[in-house]
Amino acid sequence: QVQPVASGGGLVQAGGSLRISCVASGWIFSSYAMGWFRQPPGKEREFVAAISGNGGGTSYADSVKGRFTISRENAKNTVYLQMNSLKPEDTAVYYCKGALSIATMTTQGYWGQGTQVTVSS
Repeated sequence: QVQPVASGGGLVQAGGSLRISCVASGWIFSSYAMGWFRQPPGKEREFVAAISGNGGGTSYADSVKGRFTISRENAKNTVYLQMNSLKPEDTAVYYCKGALSIATMTTQGYWGQGTQVTVSS
């Protein structure tokens, strides 16, 4: 059973940094692209970043480009999201997801549970 599990969320001040992680078991991890989405309070879930199975390709939402970095360690079945220069508008529940490719990340795949990130002003 495919089951991504996110962790590492917390409370951070604006301008600070945080790294969240997602461990995915029950599949051949390196065969799947991995992505991060977030759902701010009262808003719909939105795409944040994605990385290809071998880590050679990445994609970012415009709102996080230059501030967030997605990476993965296939030997540990883990994907990371390094978040720098955090803003209060980055406050959200962050979800990880596995999909067949970056291109299909928004239309299919396996969701994990979320981790709360709160940025105080």
